[in-house]
Amino acid sequence: MDAAVQVPMPNLKPEATTMPAFPILDLPLIEGTPASLAGYGEVVSDPEKQKIEIVRWPAPGWRPVDANSGDEGGTTEGVFACQWVGDVLRAQNHAVGGDYVLGWSCLPTEASEKNATAGRYRALMWRANYHPDGGQMFFPLDKAPFVVPLALPGDDVQPGNFKAFWFDGSKGLYIHPNIWHDGVFPATDQGRYFGRQGRVHARVSVNFPSEFSCYLGAPLLR
Repeated sequence: MDAAVQVPMPNLKPEATTMPAFPILDLPLIEGTPASLAGYGEVVSDPEKQKIEIVRWPAPGWRPVDANSGDEGGTTEGVFACQWVGDVLRAQNHAVGGDYVLGWSCLPTEASEKNATAGRYRALMWRANYHPDGGQMFFPLDKAPFVVPLALPGDDVQPGNFKAFWFDGSKGLYIHPNIWHDGVFPATDQGRYFGRQGRVHARVSVNFPSEFSCYLGAPLLR
């Protein structure tokens, strides 16, 4: 993306009627394993034992940040709850008070919250973000399959850099700091995930319709 492009502040709950009808880039679906997640994160077997990385605040000038400072915000935790409402996937992150529209099962201009008008075989993703200050964990409470799209670090990220990682629900996912991601896309009507992440929760976002004139399609079925 051209460095001169101004990225708008994200509206995390856009109305479907305000979203354009752009093409869809379908992502490759990969099983989430220790090998496939190398560089992105880790498979979580025991959420209580999973370490959450906290990143020290960067020094604004040439003087370094003092040791034992700049990384003391700690973590916060809570349930990340997702619910398909007709064609719309809504979510709430109780760890940080977030309330989102994660995506749609069809183009948003065709979506209905009254009933599912399209087969729910993929979720159309309109944005992603990363956290420069810490990692983030999702552990399924309902033991149902879910998908998380991820991309490696870099502010010049492109839609084609993303991959969709599939989990059968028996284990969770830990995402390293600076890894692009959205929320969790349940392959069932709803999903609840125990979440833990850095308390500071800085967020850097990309908006696919605004910046690339497309949506990303995350497959939900293997």
